[in-house]
Amino acid sequence: MHWYYLAAAIVFEVAGSTSMKLSQGLSKAGPTAMMFAFYAVAFACNAMALKKLDLSVTYAIWSGLGTAAVAVIGMTWFQEEISALRLISIALIICGVVGLALSARGA
Repeated sequence: MHWYYLAAAIVFEVAGSTSMKLSQGLSKAGPTAMMFAFYAVAFACNAMALKKLDLSVTYAIWSGLGTAAVAVIGMTWFQEEISALRLISIALIICGVVGLALSARGA
């Protein structure tokens, strides 16, 4: 169950970061409110995951997969530059997250 909390934390953190971009510097009320709500849920889910999972693994997976997902959203939705270096870097982040997740299988 704790891995599901971590997955939810990642989804809500990505939604919060996307809402932050959509808020245009906190100048749009709707996306700004959504940003705060999504981040609150993300932190609550992460706290629930931390009841059972190691902090080092949880935080690395949360931030790593969130970073990779936000990078992909930026390139696809917000037309940010797509380059070989960015794609390789995202792949390396995912490899690191998989390695950490595999090291925590006993949790």
